[in-house]
Amino acid sequence: MSEHNDRAAWFQGGEAHCSVKPEARKRAYRLVLLGPPGVGKGTQAELLCHKLGTCHLSTGDVFRAAACQDHPSPALQTALAAMKRGDLVSDGLVVTMVEERSVCLSCCGGFLLDGFPRTVMQAEALDELLDEQGVKLDAVLSYELPLSEIVDRLSGRRTCSKCKAVYHVTARPPQKEGVCDACGGSLIQREDDRPESIRVRMKAYEESTRPLADYYEKDGRLIRVSADGKPEEILERSIQALEERTVAVRS
Repeated sequence: MSEHNDRAAWFQGGEAHCSVKPEARKRAYRLVLLGPPGVGKGTQAELLCHKLGTCHLSTGDVFRAAACQDHPSPALQTALAAMKRGDLVSDGLVVTMVEERSVCLSCCGGFLLDGFPRTVMQAEALDELLDEQGVKLDAVLSYELPLSEIVDRLSGRRTCSKCKAVYHVTARPPQKEGVCDACGGSLIQREDDRPESIRVRMKAYEESTRPLADYYEKDGRLIRVSADGKPEEILERSIQALEERTVAVRS
């Protein structure tokens, strides 16, 4: 998949076509990515897409893009209204949104689904959609870190009060402490990045995703990957686990 592909079919749905057609691959991976905030899932999605030639299909990206569209679908309009009110987007709405983009699921270049599914109901709906498209989900990569390390990662984040650029006190510090390199704004710690808030978020995440992980683990599709170490090391770990599962399924 070309890195210049605009992913129009995913962002717009309906009859939209991507700007660059994917290459048909001898091995097109179709994956779901799981992982709590701060685990580096976004970085791994980018690295995996580059390595495997797959397309990154993020539901979060769809919602953000829809806010700028003139005529989003009725399902997206309803979902955006719910988000604006601070309500959760229902399973039915999310599934409808993905159904409107189901052509992406059978793309010959494969995909990495990020942000969907989030519940067992959504996972069951995804399996039905994939059956309709004549393809199967290869694996679910679940990136995991001890809570203490996640707290360290997130609590070290600092965000520019003006341009919203993100830094980290140790991993990506600004040139001048407390000052944004880009615009000179002051760096702050968001309320969500305070240790006590992070622990609450992690508990909620674990409780909500445990049934989903169990759903995929029962038929061997879940692959737990340690998110400790450098991004390249985690990528290598992910690829090795995928290859091992492929061999196991074929044997």
